[in-house]
Amino acid sequence: MIREITPQDFQSFWPTFSSVIQAGETYAFDADMTVEQSYQLWCEVPLKTFVFVEDDVVLGTYYIKPNAMGPSRHICNCGYMVSDQARGKGIARQMCEHSQQVAVKLGFKAMQFNSVVSSNEVAVKLWQKLGFDIIGTIPKAYKHPRMGYVDSFVMYKWLL
Repeated sequence: MIREITPQDFQSFWPTFSSVIQAGETYAFDADMTVEQSYQLWCEVPLKTFVFVEDDVVLGTYYIKPNAMGPSRHICNCGYMVSDQARGKGIARQMCEHSQQVAVKLGFKAMQFNSVVSSNEVAVKLWQKLGFDIIGTIPKAYKHPRMGYVDSFVMYKWLL
């Protein structure tokens, strides 16, 4: 079930969120962010934030927000996280499909991911399967903890 997030949902997902940012492999967030800072970034800054819940356990979350202002406000941006125990179960796919429906309802015409770390091959392949194109490569944009500097992709999909 996908629904809007509550503060309690974020608290229960915090161990996963914290683990993802501390791993430093997919998100360019400070590893030492507090739960309060993370909540503000993930839940208060975006337009909306959702959770994927199964048997009262939060297995994933995503946010949706405008990618830019003014003449570019028709393009949204999303970020997704899935817990380790839920990986490979299609949850990221379901959240991405849901986010595209929400985007259209909110009046967005396109979706853009600004920095998909190239070494995150599972995400890159999934986004491509869901119709996103790599429209740009930012060379050595991400300092991966094990691989050193790797490229990031800008990925884009027209929704209408």
